[in-house]
Amino acid sequence: MDNTRPPVDREIQDIVRYVLDTTPPSQTALETAWYVFLDSFACALMALRYPNCTRLLGPIVPGATCPGGARVPGTTYQLEPVQAAFNFGSMIRWLDFNDTWLAAEWGHPSDNLGGLLMLADYLCQQGQTITLHQLLCAAIKAHEIQGVLALQNSFNRVGLDHVVLVKVATTAVAAQLLGADFETLCNAISLAWVDGQSLRTYRHAPNTGSRKSWAAGDATSRGVRLALLAHQGEMGYPSVLTAPHWGFYDVSFKGQRFQFPRLYGHYVMENVLFKISYPAEFHAQTAVECAIQLHPKVIQRLSDIDHIDIYTQESAIRIIDKQGPLHNPADRDHCLQYMTAIGLIFGDLTAEHYEDRMAEDPRIDVVRACMRVHEDPHFTQDYLDPNKRSIGNRVQVFFRDGTATEAVEVEYPIGHRRRRTEGIPLLLEKFDNAVRTHFSAPQTEAILAARADGATWETRSVADWIALFV
Repeated sequence: MDNTRPPVDREIQDIVRYVLDTTPPSQTALETAWYVFLDSFACALMALRYPNCTRLLGPIVPGATCPGGARVPGTTYQLEPVQAAFNFGSMIRWLDFNDTWLAAEWGHPSDNLGGLLMLADYLCQQGQTITLHQLLCAAIKAHEIQGVLALQNSFNRVGLDHVVLVKVATTAVAAQLLGADFETLCNAISLAWVDGQSLRTYRHAPNTGSRKSWAAGDATSRGVRLALLAHQGEMGYPSVLTAPHWGFYDVSFKGQRFQFPRLYGHYVMENVLFKISYPAEFHAQTAVECAIQLHPKVIQRLSDIDHIDIYTQESAIRIIDKQGPLHNPADRDHCLQYMTAIGLIFGDLTAEHYEDRMAEDPRIDVVRACMRVHEDPHFTQDYLDPNKRSIGNRVQVFFRDGTATEAVEVEYPIGHRRRRTEGIPLLLEKFDNAVRTHFSAPQTEAILAARADGATWETRSVADWIALFV
């Protein structure tokens, strides 16, 4: 066998050139990145209300704190950056309430902020100066790497979880924050691909479970770890993707090579989808909106329902169409019928609706049992159309006396770019409410003043911003 060392895979080199490119991002991308940043903090703070999340936080073993380490927002923890990334990444993702990217592979690009922010704060504690502007530029690149890789490459179709892209994106951009050159970046990214990747088992019936809430925290923390290893001089593996028999393509991607319909830029950040109103799997966001519109017309007639028709996209049927018992909150927030039933019954959907005490309401399973889920090819087509990226749902309720509600249809959720003007004020309200319910009045006042300062992300240091949340 020829043992000549091959050149670095072109796919890795393209990522490295993009990460090292100093071309300024668009103003739209920067402004959106600021909203992503605030939204991620809101999600993280809200997650701290839930013991199943907080029990996973802190040092990896009791007492293993790190003076001079990264400070985990909303907590008293100061940790080495890898475990800090696991903490903050898990907090951001816990409630399934952070931003989303839907393509051939879906995912949540702000998952990368867990690693990038905690590494940046650690570097600040070690004497470097990193501004929020620099961090937002890093976030734009992490979003782009994850999102462009997802456009035409479906990892879930080969059984792998989408957090592989969180690990790759975090590794690349974290290495750049550490000052990596071209070769070191290539080494770091190759280490991310050569890792064993997570199975999607924990996202699908009958095994849906809480790992899906900390899988991204695990991936972004692993990205920081691999970037640090490369920074320390660890070697890379140049043909990690293309090596015959042993490379990622042959082992994990059925021999296919990645497809790239566009070059890396700032497309993903500009078009990212926010979860503003409901902590729900994104394919169901518009179904919940439909259900809430129907709530006043059905709440007094729940016992008279004959059946409920839900028309949705193919992806929703494949991922969240679920019958039978639901065993835990993670099971419920990935069930189209459960989320729609909550909207019809309560006229709202919050994270509390997934908890056991709420799920015991007997009306929920009665309404779920009436539901029939169908694919609408139009919704599937527009979901896949890169010029639309809609996530349409239509809901109609039929009663035993032969009457029915109107069919309520929503194509674009409020977090879609097409509804930015409507959505951003609600996103800021989401952030402000999360802060008010977690911090004292004086600390809240300081945080909201910093948020309202239009120049905050241009000049403020990461360290100063994090200090507001300690």
